Amino acid sequence: MKTKDIMNLPTPSNISFWWNFGSLISMMLVIQIITGTFLSMFYCPNINLAFESTMNIYRNINFGWIMRNSHSNGASFFFMFLFMHMSRGLYYSSFKMYKTWMSGMLMLLTSMMIAFMGYILPWGQMSFWGATVITNLMSAIPYLGNSILLWMWGGFNLNNLTLNRMFTMHFIFPFILLIMTMMHIMFIHEKGSLNPLGTNSNIDKIPFHIYFTIKDLLSMTLFLMMMFTTIMIWPYKLSDPENFIPANPLKTPPHIKPEWYFLMSYSILRSIPNKLGGILAMGMSILIFLTLPMMKKNFMSSQFCPFYKILMWNLMIMVLLLMWFSTMPMMEPFTKMNQMLTFFYFLNFPLMFFMNWLWKMLIK
Repeated sequence: MKTKDIMNLPTPSNISFWWNFGSLISMMLVIQIITGTFLSMFYCPNINLAFESTMNIYRNINFGWIMRNSHSNGASFFFMFLFMHMSRGLYYSSFKMYKTWMSGMLMLLTSMMIAFMGYILPWGQMSFWGATVITNLMSAIPYLGNSILLWMWGGFNLNNLTLNRMFTMHFIFPFILLIMTMMHIMFIHEKGSLNPLGTNSNIDKIPFHIYFTIKDLLSMTLFLMMMFTTIMIWPYKLSDPENFIPANPLKTPPHIKPEWYFLMSYSILRSIPNKLGGILAMGMSILIFLTLPMMKKNFMSSQFCPFYKILMWNLMIMVLLLMWFSTMPMMEPFTKMNQMLTFFYFLNFPLMFFMNWLWKMLIK
């Protein structure tokens, strides 16, 4: 697809600023690749030197602290925009575009994998113990679990081979994600964007450039100002204090928790007493979004279905509550409430099918 074709792409005239998050995600991916490439020049993937090399970047490398803080905070901003982009897609029924939705979900899973591997690299306390807990989940897979775990570790525990493998994949996969992003954009341009009303907008379209490029540039400028303010004033606000302590295999942190963008999945994992059941539930909490295109043919836009709007806001509130409960200790009443929220989270999806069908029956 030529650049001229993209610039002249007929775009619905009524799409709002909620559609700007896609361009913000692309910008953040480029920033992450640039800062990550710089950091890789000074990082040493060795369990005895990884933490020291990270501190060396902060203290001794010219502008290393800016690159490091941009990269670590950039991951949080990337996922914040990704979740907002996905929420907009859910609210305005973008899953009707099958190829675009499926490629987007594949990009989400790839991004989560990249972020997890990157979180291990500083080799602080939370990095080490987070990696230990999450990779140990592989052992719950019947028959092959222990073999997969030993292959991931490269031994019988986390060691140099583990760190080297994580570093290699963390470096390579963002470039694969960049290719997937280009494919995602191509799928969007095959049929064009949807619009907030969810109706056919062929009768009212305008060129993508200059109308929407100006909107994208405005949102990018505002975000860069916000990002640099965060880096300069609150650089460690989104970091775990435990990760500023070198990894110690003999001392477990009082409360192990992942980064905020994994909290919902981690909460669902903790809510299931059975180890294998927890892994399946955690995986299904993301994979369940792949079922949404099944109802695209008979699905009515959220703008004309108040039941669907209620369920969408209900889903967002449940996600926020699950994230909060994951930071709480495993004790009553948090355990029971976590299990209840997990149940209602999964129940929300069949209700979306049913309520949309019910509303169509009521208005006939």
